[in-house]
Amino acid sequence: MAIADLKSVLKIFGGSDVSEAEQNELYKEVLLMTLSRAADADINIQAAEVDRIREILKQHTGEDFSAGDIRIAARAELYAQSSLRKYLASVREKMANADRIDTVHALADVFRSDQEISVLEIDFFNRVADALKVTPAEVAGLVAGEVS
Repeated sequence: MAIADLKSVLKIFGGSDVSEAEQNELYKEVLLMTLSRAADADINIQAAEVDRIREILKQHTGEDFSAGDIRIAARAELYAQSSLRKYLASVREKMANADRIDTVHALADVFRSDQEISVLEIDFFNRVADALKVTPAEVAGLVAGEVS
């Protein structure tokens, strides 16, 4: 998926309903944008983080992304018009609950990919979880009626 092909994002901002296929594309786009931006959350894009993001994206979407795709999606200039947090808040209602939770879990995985989690990364994680309305119980993997 090319970064320029964020068609679902444009449709969501246009207020249209989304089909299941479009919802899946939206999930991929949210995952790409969130994880890519996370690589720059501590103002220091680590090669290990970029590699881990590529692995996570492949695992969750089945698609290959280049390091260049990740670095382009991480650029602050893309978020000049609207912050990532505002974008996530605007699309969360169109996303499946499982996709929102999965995005937050993948984000935690990215932050664990280097040797140290910074205060800036924790703040970024909390803001993303809040924007996506993922509860602490969902972050912990607690689901009513299930025993693990």
